[in-house]
Amino acid sequence: MSRLLLLMGVLGASVVQAAELTRVASSFEEKDPFGMYLDFTFDRLQDKGRLTREWYQGNQTVDVNELNYLHVQTSLGFDVHLGIFRDLELHVGVPIIFQDDRNWTFSKDTDPTNTTITRNCPNARGDLCASPGAGTNSLFEGDPKRFNGPDGVSSYRAGLGDFTFGLAWAPYVQAKDSSKPTWVLKFDWTAPTATMLNPSVATNAMSRGAIGDRVHKYTFATAVSKRLYIIEPYFELHYTLPWNGSGWYSNCDTPGNAAMGHPENCGNNWSRAETGMKPQHTGGVNFGTELTMFERADRHQRVLFDIRGWLTYFSEGRVYNEMSDLFGKLLYTGDYGQLGGQVGFVAQAAEFVILRAYTSFAYNTERFLTSENVGKDLNGNGVVDVTAAPQELSPTYDFRVDRVGRRFRMQENYLFRVQVTATFNF
Repeated sequence: MSRLLLLMGVLGASVVQAAELTRVASSFEEKDPFGMYLDFTFDRLQDKGRLTREWYQGNQTVDVNELNYLHVQTSLGFDVHLGIFRDLELHVGVPIIFQDDRNWTFSKDTDPTNTTITRNCPNARGDLCASPGAGTNSLFEGDPKRFNGPDGVSSYRAGLGDFTFGLAWAPYVQAKDSSKPTWVLKFDWTAPTATMLNPSVATNAMSRGAIGDRVHKYTFATAVSKRLYIIEPYFELHYTLPWNGSGWYSNCDTPGNAAMGHPENCGNNWSRAETGMKPQHTGGVNFGTELTMFERADRHQRVLFDIRGWLTYFSEGRVYNEMSDLFGKLLYTGDYGQLGGQVGFVAQAAEFVILRAYTSFAYNTERFLTSENVGKDLNGNGVVDVTAAPQELSPTYDFRVDRVGRRFRMQENYLFRVQVTATFNF
């Protein structure tokens, strides 16, 4: 016990570094006129879920299992953090997406004989059959048997991702004033530099599709950390404001009866913006602590564990979601929350090199994947006239899957992630 107290006293008296979440490159400091570090991050994400559908049967509406969903993304990120003044940092991030692959297979106990995918009207207008659930047509092109077996149906995407440019400023730094915590203010702009994603274009393993949503994302964040002997708790608030950039995709760019109820309304009382990308707002909190197991500040050596949790909210919006490649269009997605946790290991054996390894697990709450609004009131009578005024109907509305009782939903959505980062300090 006495040895532990002695160790805590030594660590508490040493010169401390800020937690990862409040790390800022700084220049023009005494005895350190230039500060910069480079991060090289390997990132592997696996996203699993179950796709269900509302279905009216037995005089009640139930959720029937339809498809298993798997999303795998592998990327490499390059981030430059440059100190441009005292505790003021300019940073630039460049992601390279090697694979962004999605796969769909039938859920357990679902097959071509009982799936609702094959019991639909022949087109998105919902006509030529008694009701949207009474037809004999498939929602998707091709034989539904493709969803059988381990291979299922897949989409393939890759490419250079959106660049991020940002500033971070620390008005208070604990290493300079031990009576105060480290407090950081951040602003990031993720620019729509990636090539536009067109969900209507089929992809394959030899001809991968683009990944860009052509949306500006402005992220505002503030974080604080405080070293207390061998622990350093931290907390961050963040919010991302999206804004459509040039070249964003609209479903009316490729109108057709296959997935649009009234494509003839494109440009007729319905602007391109009303049928195009409607990005989601996001915001949330990160919280956790770093636990230092070993530290020799004079030799720039340390070993620590990072335990983190987060809560994030995603607003509703028309985006590229888990079923967009199947329908060939952007889909209106319900809002949802994400709860996650992460465990990390940080090792520094010399002044100029730091290695970090993280593994995380997250859960996304249930959400609708097909919930487009039916239309808008144009004649002022207070309702959307489905039959009397078809021009009021949204061009992208699909009567087979957007109406209540026929919508698709994401359930049991879990995300697993592994990240390994090498940091080089200058």
